[in-house]
Amino acid sequence: MNVLMICTEKLPVPNIRGGAIQTYICGVAGFLAGKHNLTILGRDDPDLPQDETSGGIRYVRVPSGSTLDIYAKGVLEFVGLYGSQYDIIHIFNRPRLVMPVRALVPHARIILSMHNDMFNPEKIEPGEAIAAISQTERIITISNYIGDEIAYYYPEAEGRTKTIYSGVDLSRFAPWFQSQAAQQDRAALRAEHGLSDKKIILFVGRLSRNKGPHVLVKAMNQIHHSDAVLVVVGGAWYSDHTVSDYIAYVRALALKSPIPVLTTGYVDAHQVHRWFTAADIFVCTSIWQEPLARVHYEAMAAGLPFLTTARGGNPEIVTSSNGLLVTDPENPSEYAEKLNQLLSHPELCRRMGEHGRRLAEERFTWQRVAEDIMSVWERRA
Repeated sequence: MNVLMICTEKLPVPNIRGGAIQTYICGVAGFLAGKHNLTILGRDDPDLPQDETSGGIRYVRVPSGSTLDIYAKGVLEFVGLYGSQYDIIHIFNRPRLVMPVRALVPHARIILSMHNDMFNPEKIEPGEAIAAISQTERIITISNYIGDEIAYYYPEAEGRTKTIYSGVDLSRFAPWFQSQAAQQDRAALRAEHGLSDKKIILFVGRLSRNKGPHVLVKAMNQIHHSDAVLVVVGGAWYSDHTVSDYIAYVRALALKSPIPVLTTGYVDAHQVHRWFTAADIFVCTSIWQEPLARVHYEAMAAGLPFLTTARGGNPEIVTSSNGLLVTDPENPSEYAEKLNQLLSHPELCRRMGEHGRRLAEERFTWQRVAEDIMSVWERRA
């Protein structure tokens, strides 16, 4: 079949600037293109051509300006000219594009992939949302939580949603105790930052209040292990080195911490795996209702035990064997209690990390994600 995938306007594909949706598309695109004729429509970027074919996939890029209105204009111009060539139009995370696309291609099958709560009535007018649902054959969600939220707002979506959990690059995010290359990366990065003899607690993510890293920094006041260090990886936005007011606040907290806290700033998307390799414990501190952060898959693939918050879709991939849940994400004491438990029991950490890696290998490969998507395209699911 001929398939057009429409990405969001925020970041380009391939994921040279990072981005969870962009990483997802890159992860599955090669497998999908092995069986279907694939075109990926996305935003422009100064380092990428407007139109190219690579790996059997056509990439078309249109102006964005990081706003949906500008981006939609370019998307709809392309769909108006070439949309009739496609059997399926697969739109990512922008239900507001469904009706304009449908008006141009009345006979194409439309699939929608939802990576967060864009059906919230604050983000889309209810009448438009109901119309978009009626014109969408299937709504793929990255967690049961997102599917449940859509159905909560719009019962019309009941029966149309299908959860397809995301995946991870198992070769890039590899456990240091299983991979010689990962072991070398671990030793080099730890030596570079003077952390060779430390137990590294790792946070990776966008630095904003709803992501919660300030709570984790505060928890360091109650850590009882003098050899521990917290590493906070991330910036205000992808490829953004700006020091926002919030980042300045986190750094001020870090300066007062009795446990060393290293804030790296933004790390390139293709280098961040090295920090997972270097770490001993991963922590996701989401305060908001997180759809299901992809850092969980990366931590599991890297063989790290982890803490995560009982918010949104995060608990869906946590078992007692691979991670621990924080029930009150705004309470530093709960993080500290669970971190002290893990830091005091290295064998428990090792078992949890090994179990997480096995889960990643069994359930969270990009090939599995691609096969699940194709089962929807081919009407097998």
